[in-house]
Amino acid sequence: HAAHERIVYERLKTSFDGVAPAQQPLLIPLTFSASADEVATAEAHAETLRALGLDLAPLGSASLALRSLPAALAGADGVELARAVLAELAQVGASDVLVRARDELLSTMACHGAVRANRALTIAEMNALLRDMERTDRADQCNHGRPTWRQVTLAELDRLFWRGR
Repeated sequence: HAAHERIVYERLKTSFDGVAPAQQPLLIPLTFSASADEVATAEAHAETLRALGLDLAPLGSASLALRSLPAALAGADGVELARAVLAELAQVGASDVLVRARDELLSTMACHGAVRANRALTIAEMNALLRDMERTDRADQCNHGRPTWRQVTLAELDRLFWRGR
């Protein structure tokens, strides 16, 4: 998760530099019930959401519709992503959110767009993740500072599995 999160984050930053990221329209919009605060935040920050690649609009006083996601996050849980971004926007406020909090918002988006625990990756997916790590800046840690890999000596590995006892 940590490695994939860093990769997605760096891709989002690159795609976001000066322009809105490419969007992936959803064939069927994701509709979900929302609190009054979430609806108000979506209305107040409609331009910011579009600039982040999210087409999110109120359907009434208690529901929202997500019509597109950033293309880099096409496989993400859209509702969870939308809620997380709305929470960040509500917390940061309206003044210069793109300037002050862009990296935090992109970090939140990357976290929700990365592979999750207990998801078994195929060998091809694991190899692709390793190749992506080789091409990504700061791939040795995620956006939160957690390491993405650790070097283990043969002696340490033997101790972990009680070899030689």
